[in-house]
Amino acid sequence: MGYPDTFEGFMVQSQDDWKNFKKQEFKPKKFQDRDIDVEIECCGVCGSDVHTINGGWGDAPMPLCVGHEVIGKAVKVGDKVTTVKVGDRVGVGAQVWACLECKPCKMDNENYCPNMIDTYGAPYPEEMGGVISQGGYASHIRAHEYFTFKIPDDIPSEDAAPMLCAGLTTYSPLYRAGVGPGKKVAIVGVGGLGHFAILWASAMGAEVYVLSHSPDKKEDALQLGAKEFICTEDKDWDKPWAFTFDFMLNTADATQHFDMAKYLGTLNINGEMHHVGLPDAALPELKAQMFVPNGCKMGASHIGNRPEMFQMLKLASEKKLKPRIQTISISEAGCAEAVESVAENRVRYRHTLVGFDKAFPKR
Repeated sequence: MGYPDTFEGFMVQSQDDWKNFKKQEFKPKKFQDRDIDVEIECCGVCGSDVHTINGGWGDAPMPLCVGHEVIGKAVKVGDKVTTVKVGDRVGVGAQVWACLECKPCKMDNENYCPNMIDTYGAPYPEEMGGVISQGGYASHIRAHEYFTFKIPDDIPSEDAAPMLCAGLTTYSPLYRAGVGPGKKVAIVGVGGLGHFAILWASAMGAEVYVLSHSPDKKEDALQLGAKEFICTEDKDWDKPWAFTFDFMLNTADATQHFDMAKYLGTLNINGEMHHVGLPDAALPELKAQMFVPNGCKMGASHIGNRPEMFQMLKLASEKKLKPRIQTISISEAGCAEAVESVAENRVRYRHTLVGFDKAFPKR
């Protein structure tokens, strides 16, 4: 049928065959008066995409089109849309809908709405069409205007795309922790999430330290804005840093291998270890006694809210922050290459799929 009745995307048919993408049509949600249709220009490749399609995070509805770091052009806006007009360059992140009426939503915590709809793999209620949400490895995406964001003109699309999930996921907890001048911040891991966290924390004025088991990433960490690189493979690496860090942002995808007492012991009194890396495996065994020596705490978060998205984009624009992006042309083979690269930790440090006009010439 084609747009606007159907969209076209590169879809995985089974979690047992998660690198096998096929281009096919799918039916989007019913178009409503606050919806925006976006003709996609590029889409970032997130670790969430891999964890979803390979079953690491559990079952997912199939067939599925993943991708929640979308940049494109608004081609249709609902009658009640006020924030975007046709022709605007916009982004869509990891959430496409919330009720905007519950307690979390009214507190600018729509990213914790109990009725939220993820960008892909989530069921829409019958009044919205009853379909499964599909993501950005596609010709178009349809999203509520509250989750559609105008992109500053001076941020290239391939750089802006991964900011929509990886960027926001790391910016939000740093902002909510009051990171800035006078704060010592540890970033655990130098990857897709971690390299954004280093950029943000440094730009916010904090003193940034990077904890990593990969010494070959030291120069990258320092170039991104870190003051110090601490190799966690070194014996007794933690001892010189006891009671040092006011906030620790763990972006690593391998927390199950951590000696948690060592990491927690580097926190200042009442410091926090905050998790945004979400590996398939469980955390190591924890005891309450591990939090006693410095009164530290541990938490986690889910993406961020609309005001934080705009704050992050403004920071990136004003400070001319440049993430490390490697582009891949979207196709069945290109999608497979991208998710395999992320799964095997080869990318430095984020992939963006490009070439959508060639892949979807009839839209």
